[in-house]
Amino acid sequence: MAKDPVCNMDVDEKKAAAISEYKGKIYYFCAKICKEKFEKEPERYLKKGKIIKEQGD
Repeated sequence: MAKDPVCNMDVDEKKAAAISEYKGKIYYFCAKICKEKFEKEPERYLKKGKIIKEQGD
């Protein structure tokens, strides 16, 4: 189970509404709007310390 870096909701990687890659890491989102917010300001959400899953895990 992953955490949406925007809203901190638990997200099943296989059922994620959206997925994004940033700096070699994969992020899973509960909704497309969370992905859109993340992609506009990824560092804002990463500074919260909510890294989800390393690529290749």
